Order: sequence, then C-alpha cells, then structure tokens
Amino acid sequence: MTPILEMRGITKTFPGVKALDEVSFQVQPGEIHALVGENGAGKSTLMKVLSGVYPHGSFEGEILYEGQPVEFAGIHDSERRGIIIIHQELALVPLLSIAENIFLGNECASRGVLNWRETFSRTEKLLKKVGLSEAPGTLVDKIGVGKQQLVEIAKALSKDVKLLILDEPTAALQENDSRKLLDLMLELKAQGVTSIIISHKLNEVRQVADTVTVIRDGRTITTRDAKAGLSEAEIVRHMVGRDMSHRYPIRERRAGDLLMEVDGWNVWHPDHAGRQVIRDISFNVREGEVVGIAGLMGSGRTELAMSIFGRSWGRNISGGVRLRGKPLDVGAVDRAIAAGLAYVTEDRKALGLILDESVKFNTSLARLEAVASRGVLDDLRDIEVAERYRNALGTRTPSVSQKVGNLSGGNQQKVVLAKWLFTEPEVLMLDEPTRGIDVGAKYEIYSIINDLSAQGKGVVMISSEMPELLGMCDRIYVMSEGAIVGELPIAEASQERIMSLIVTE
Repeated sequence: MTPILEMRGITKTFPGVKALDEVSFQVQPGEIHALVGENGAGKSTLMKVLSGVYPHGSFEGEILYEGQPVEFAGIHDSERRGIIIIHQELALVPLLSIAENIFLGNECASRGVLNWRETFSRTEKLLKKVGLSEAPGTLVDKIGVGKQQLVEIAKALSKDVKLLILDEPTAALQENDSRKLLDLMLELKAQGVTSIIISHKLNEVRQVADTVTVIRDGRTITTRDAKAGLSEAEIVRHMVGRDMSHRYPIRERRAGDLLMEVDGWNVWHPDHAGRQVIRDISFNVREGEVVGIAGLMGSGRTELAMSIFGRSWGRNISGGVRLRGKPLDVGAVDRAIAAGLAYVTEDRKALGLILDESVKFNTSLARLEAVASRGVLDDLRDIEVAERYRNALGTRTPSVSQKVGNLSGGNQQKVVLAKWLFTEPEVLMLDEPTRGIDVGAKYEIYSIINDLSAQGKGVVMISSEMPELLGMCDRIYVMSEGAIVGELPIAEASQERIMSLIVTE
C-alpha cells in the first residue's frame, strides 16, 4: 500500500539549534498515527514543516503526499491538498460565532456577498458530525475548551480534510471531553480520514493509535505497531532513552509545623455580582508538605489560588490567611509576594511568561529589586541569577538570552518555576504544573517540588491528573462547586474515593 504521507530525511535548523536531524517516517491511509517524544524533541516542528508553516526551502529533505513530491510555500497550499493542522493553541476568534469561525477565510459567498443561509446550514451539518448541538450563531467564547476543540475539527471537515494533524488535542481537557474527542477521532477514521496525533498522554495514544513513531532529540528513534502489545513503559523508554519505571521520585514524607492557614475564604465572581464562586473554604499547609487540591474543571480550584495570591481574581473577597500563626496582608500581588507566597499559573503562555522576552528577563521579573542597584538593573547580576536557575533546574536553552517563546513547553515551565523560586517563597502554589509537558520533564519538575519540600517549604498542588496528586501529595483536599467536600490523607486516597467525594458530597 502506498503511504498517504512520507517524510524523508527532514532536517530543520534554527539559530544555534538543530531541531530536526534526518527525520523520516510514513503514515498509511486511514490510520491514526501517534507522534510522541519529550518536549523539544521536534514533533511540532516536523508537523509545521509538513503543513507549510515552515515553507519549502527553509528545511532539507523531501515530502511525498499521496505518492507525489510536494513543495508547500505556506499553510494554504497544504490545506488545498486536504492537510489540516490543529495547533495546541486554538486558532478561533472568541467574539465571532461558531459559523463565522468555521468558514473564516473560506466563506460561503457569491460575488463578494456572504450567503448566511448556506453558512448556517453547512455549520449545522458539520456540528452534528462532531457531536455538538450548539446553534451556529453561538459565540465561541460562550462554549468550553472541549467544545472549542470540536469546532476546530468541524472547521477542518469543512475543508475536505484527508490528513488531520492534532497537536496535543486533549492537553487542556477534562476526562469526559478528552474521551469525546478520542471517540470522534475513531469515527473519522471509520470515515476514511487519516490522522496524526501528537500527545504526551500515553494512555490515550495506546487507546486510539494504530502506529506510534517516537522522536528524541530531533531524530526518529522507532516506529511501532501500537496494537501489538506496545506498553507505556516501552514507549517512555524510547522517548527518554532511559528506564522510567518510577514516574514519581521517592520522597521522605515528613510534615513539620503548621505553615500556612486559610480560614473562611469567600470569593464572588468579578463580573457577575450575585455569583459566589468560593464558599467558606478553610485549609492548611505544613512545613515540608505537598498538599493537593483535586476537583473537576469549574470546581473553583484556580479561582481559589488566584484570589489568595494578591486577590488577582474575584471581588468581595473575605477570610484570613496566616503564616506561622501571623496574619498576612495578601491584598495585592506585590504584598502577597513580600509575604512569602508564589503562584505558578496554569496558563504559562498567557499569564506566566512574556514570550517575546528572554529567559534572563523572565527569571528576575517578579523580584527586580534583587538585580538592581539604585533603581537601575544590573545586567551582570541579572545574567548570574538566570544562569544559576538554568543550571539548578536543568533548563535546556542555548543561552539565557534566548526568547522564552522559542523554548519547548517543559523548558518554559522551568523558567516560570525559576521566576517564582527567585522570590524565595515560603509557600508555592502550583496550578497544573505539568500540563502539556512530557514524562521526562514531568519527573524533573516533580524532583524540584520534592527539593522544595525537603527545604521545609509548603507546596499547594492543583492538578486534573489524579495519578499525579496520588503520586506526589501528602494530603489531598477535594473541591466541588466552590467548596471543599473532603480531606484525604494519602494513605486513604484513591481515584475512586476522590470521585466519590466530588459526585456525592
């Protein structure tokens, strides 16, 4: 059988970095082909080469599509051939309707006049295909991230997709939305659509993929039949080049004195005056303790952390925060930092980093006074701090002058951590600290968390991945509908027990 896609000897170089080195792989018609590897391995770069984001001439090697050599000058060229890529950061316009987004740039029009009847009719059929019941005129910002992913797929189907590329499609989704998306991929396969999925969630890869190709350090390592008993452990071993039988580093669990207490915390929505989001929450963290907060999306976990961290979210906030028994002033972000709190946001690209600035710039951003003299930044001191955290956290970057936007997701996350570790916090709140990063980088971040615990720091860890909470935490608070509905010591915690608290309390 002739492959629908063959990429031969693809080499792509950026200043100071060889992102792809003689990468070759094939995709057969009608299959779901998984592309896996650590952050920075070159997966997304390879797909950008394929789709024309990096045009012909900017890389070495050859692309054959449907048996013929192709040279794409841009993404429109690949789309005309039925190759559609859906990036991890969705390309939807929030204030346009679902219908307008689906046909943006591909409008149903005659002689420059939009045909809204046809637009809405075709949108209804496409939404039905992907399992959505929303009206075509619904604004995209009124639907959740899971449904937005399905709108992106509907948009791909409107372009007569033959080869669908999904880059981390479930990274920001809850379990139910992820399952719907994976089921849709299987339905599209039954309809003859070929798919390439990039994912760090190996259980999902094994669930839907027919073939798995592993890339490491910009090179093809292996291609395997996913249906022939391929285990997660084997995939991980190929990805990281070492055994990862222990996903979570061993830590001596020894909680010390009471460190931080939150009492009677209440928060109202900043835009909807009558909507209370956080309801009378109280919890505590001890020295050297990792405390987890579990809950479904919308349970209020992020809102709780952000409201505590300098009241950066919410209104009419009430309640108290104490550190070692003394009341803290957390009324503004700078005061929260000065009080010894730090917050690593779940959205590192929008809220955690300035992507167009350097590693050095971002590392010292939350504590500029420490790298300044009489109000003037000391560049040598700034570089020394950035280099120190680069080495301590193992951040892979050609230099601390590199733009953060050019780093892989795992290395961006390390820069975020460096920024907050430089503030020398007593309590570090981590919101989805390993979202969208690979197993190797996750292990490194878990090790950093354990190091903080060993220093007597308190860590609050919010995560949608229950195995992560169970593997890392000493205690787990369970949230539902803005309230804490249970507290479990790790010896009594399980995924079933956590879900039982969420749905029954």
